[in-house]
Amino acid sequence: MPIETIGKPGSLVRRLRPSTLEEDALLVAQELSAPITDLWPYSPRFFEIENALLHFVDEGPRDAPVLLCVHGNPTWSFMWRKMIEQFSGSFRVIALDHMGMGLSERPHDWNQNLTSHRTALEMLINHLDLKHITLCVHDWGGAIGLGAAANCPERIERLVVTNTCVWSEAKLPAVLGLAHLPGIGPFLTGSLGLMTRGLASLCTTNGLSQEVEAGFLAPYLSGERRRGIAAFVRDIPRSPNDKSYEALAAVDAGLALLRDKPTQILWGMQDWVFTPEILRGFRERLPRAQVTILQDAGHLPLEDAPEECLQAVQDFLSST
Repeated sequence: MPIETIGKPGSLVRRLRPSTLEEDALLVAQELSAPITDLWPYSPRFFEIENALLHFVDEGPRDAPVLLCVHGNPTWSFMWRKMIEQFSGSFRVIALDHMGMGLSERPHDWNQNLTSHRTALEMLINHLDLKHITLCVHDWGGAIGLGAAANCPERIERLVVTNTCVWSEAKLPAVLGLAHLPGIGPFLTGSLGLMTRGLASLCTTNGLSQEVEAGFLAPYLSGERRRGIAAFVRDIPRSPNDKSYEALAAVDAGLALLRDKPTQILWGMQDWVFTPEILRGFRERLPRAQVTILQDAGHLPLEDAPEECLQAVQDFLSST
């Protein structure tokens, strides 16, 4: 705990001062990221929402155009590290961790659903007064990020979309339905950590080095810290009776407000979750998008094909 000095000259007393929410969160973030500082050297920042702290990193010139990077599940802002390294010299690169994920806090009373996460992102955008945004999204971060973008299209200049889906009628693997089973889903994805354990083998075609895998897993080493992963999977709507069904339909409808924005789609074709069929859906919804096919990449294209992804984004940013 922090030390403070109180009293008058000649009778000063040093004592432990109760730490603030941000001091506690900073300490936790530093402890969790300490083993991976070679890959993740970025300073933690926090934004308070409903007495809980959302973590983000903010690198690059403050007056530069913005790259806003939104992760999915079961990852965290670490997945954007190569984008931060590549572009923070000329862009302001911001990557957040959704509440309950990554280095953000795990409030037990946080409503873990699409609407709350989208609202949190919108609040961060407004808090930082971000403009001229290139929005980069992946996985469930697509629904969160594109949903927020449709609510503030005047702030958005471009989109970078990679392996995600924003419509509930898409055919997703039946195994994801296990997460909806009471008791079983949270046990498998939270307590046992099956999603994080399978990250290297199921989400990539080239595997992950021990160092990179440790980076992805750093915030998720206990069942308590994996609660958000379980909640994310459980929130995927599979029928009109599910809580986020209408919210996801609104995101899909909102793409009409974004279809004229310059868009780069990066797609790992070996993704067993977001298949080439879903890519076809994006081509229909965003017909003007540039599409980079990554034939041998899986669910995490930035891990399987980093050079191709970064070059495609560089070319896209330079030409639009």
